[in-house]
Amino acid sequence: MPLQVSDYSWQQTPAAVFLSLPLRGVCARDADVFCAENYLKVNFPPFLFEAFLYAPIDDGNSKAKIGNDAIVFTLYKKEPAMWETLSVSGVDKEMMQKIREKAILQAQERAKEATEAKATARQEDQKYTLNVAMKIEEEERKTIEAVKDAERRKATADLEAWKERQRKTGGREGARGGERASHPGDPGGETGRSKRQRPAGRVASRHRAAAGRSPADIFAEKPEGAHIPTPRRAGRVEVSFTPRVFPTAVRESQAAQEEEWLHKQAQAQRALNAGVPELCDLKEEEKSPDWLREKGNKLFATENFLAAINAYSLAIRLNNKLPVLYLNRAAGHLKLRNLHKAIEDASKALALLTPPVADNAAARMKAHVRRGAAFCQLELYAEGLQDYEAALRINPADAAVRKDAEKIRDVLQGTAPTSP
Repeated sequence: MPLQVSDYSWQQTPAAVFLSLPLRGVCARDADVFCAENYLKVNFPPFLFEAFLYAPIDDGNSKAKIGNDAIVFTLYKKEPAMWETLSVSGVDKEMMQKIREKAILQAQERAKEATEAKATARQEDQKYTLNVAMKIEEEERKTIEAVKDAERRKATADLEAWKERQRKTGGREGARGGERASHPGDPGGETGRSKRQRPAGRVASRHRAAAGRSPADIFAEKPEGAHIPTPRRAGRVEVSFTPRVFPTAVRESQAAQEEEWLHKQAQAQRALNAGVPELCDLKEEEKSPDWLREKGNKLFATENFLAAINAYSLAIRLNNKLPVLYLNRAAGHLKLRNLHKAIEDASKALALLTPPVADNAAARMKAHVRRGAAFCQLELYAEGLQDYEAALRINPADAAVRKDAEKIRDVLQGTAPTSP
């Protein structure tokens, strides 16, 4: 049963109340604070403080500061007035329960409104982003169409100019050929005139033929001497893979187990549960089991074991095929003396660490040691000794594990005190 805190101090002004609670011998991160309009609760095991406030406060703007073995509240009143007492006196248990339930309902409603507002804002942002992207694509499309139209007009103008030059050149050449053919003073007689007239006539006829053809016929005409290469013959590229060969005879004898272990590791990396609906509000890096594992390791190093367990649990929800997550969470449960949960997580890790190969030997040894330690703390020394002996079979040279196993044997034989 929690101990009620009574040695608090408080002061007030017409606009605010200043409340100070001692936290001697209590870690600041273990304090749980809940504040509503008419209710204030601070739970820092094994102590508990509750106040059914004399008048409503603005819990949205009120503040709490933890430090120097105390927690200091600044509670802003909704209506300026001087209170007679901090907490209402003469409140029976039924009324207290009603006030607590009302405060919890108000907190849940506010949390729901905040979640809905966040979702609405996210939808608005997505809609705005989509509209901006559509406008950008429309502008790019118009720019591309304008460039195409300009190039089309330019090509049409060049074609018309070329046709005009062809018509002018064909008319001039035909006129020159006719003048030379009908000139009366041309020397050489009929034979000379026909020789001079023949090239001009061929040129004129060629230009007239070119002027009478359509642009499609002109561009479709193949130039003289053009050579079209034959299609290349189809070929085939042969790819060969070198076989996986283990260097020593010991590893060759475990080749099948090694391949199975690598296959399971690859499957675990692909088994990300990205479709968990309640995890959609997390950041991208928070959806990575590796990131959460590193976060849990940092929290574990600072002895914040409960937060570390929460990080490992979220990583397991994202990917339940990684044995290191169960192994680390078992260590956290062992620190908090959640012994049955530690045994369960260590057993799950061992189930995933199959088949037994050299790559997972260290992880299997940790799992056996942690499960054995949990059994011993539950005074199940026979089961604990089995796990320690299994760890020694993996690494017989570990002196610390061998020493612990000897202590457990002494306890079972009655030559040592039965203390966990």
